[in-house]
Amino acid sequence: MSWFESFVLGLVQGLTEFLPISSSAHLRLTAAFAGWHDPGAAFTAISQIGTEAAVLIYFRKDIARILSAWFRSLTDKQMRGDHDAQMGWLVIVGSIPIGVLGITLKDQIEGPFRDLRLIATTLIVMGVVLGIADRLAARDEVGGKHRAVKERKTLKDLGIRDGLIFGFCQAMALIPGVSRSGATISGGLLMGYTRESAARYSFLLAIPAVLASGAYELKDVGEGHVSWGPTIFATLVAFFVGYAVIAWFMKFITTKSFMPFVIYRVALGILLFILISTGVLSPHAGESAG
Repeated sequence: MSWFESFVLGLVQGLTEFLPISSSAHLRLTAAFAGWHDPGAAFTAISQIGTEAAVLIYFRKDIARILSAWFRSLTDKQMRGDHDAQMGWLVIVGSIPIGVLGITLKDQIEGPFRDLRLIATTLIVMGVVLGIADRLAARDEVGGKHRAVKERKTLKDLGIRDGLIFGFCQAMALIPGVSRSGATISGGLLMGYTRESAARYSFLLAIPAVLASGAYELKDVGEGHVSWGPTIFATLVAFFVGYAVIAWFMKFITTKSFMPFVIYRVALGILLFILISTGVLSPHAGESAG
């Protein structure tokens, strides 16, 4: 992997990680369209550490408050009813599904799941799901001629059941094209949570999963065509770009619809199917060298 490739892929990772359009799919597609080798699951997982570092800084006050309350709740029974302490446990509970499935499906994640036909399918299907979830949320927020405005849930209403559902939604992102934020936000909206609450928990939930995945994949850096230097460089690029994107996205979702992302996902998925069916693009482009 050249330094230019690592810069472009780091830029793509930072731009797409927090948007509901799948960063892993865009890393795979960028390499395929450019004629580069597939960067692989290890590069993807490690570069995501950069964007998660941006989450740690952006939500540093929330994270510090949650960690403080959670640690105190281990010895102080009165703290166990505190919302922040409960959030600490809920992040742990919600991380279980992706931890178990990530280890169980490791071979599929590094192989069959990177087929461009599967990515095209997940882009379209999850785009439709996100669109439906967004419409339901909008209907509750604005009401209608014969409907009253419906109050949606916040993180104070989050319990173990919903936390696990969020967790299983996040685990779906093991398939490139699903999108970690897209799946968890869609799940949250369908369960009746506000956009801001679903996004906030989605980003907090991703922290242990992404950091653990990146640490696990460190052993594979240097194998094949991906070396340490470009990987670290891409991770740094992803951090700076990702911080700017997350700040914009958190403001965007408070007043805007997800429909632009829905349209983009569906259009990209259809374009992929057309390119593959006409022979312009191989569904395994770059895989053999990756």
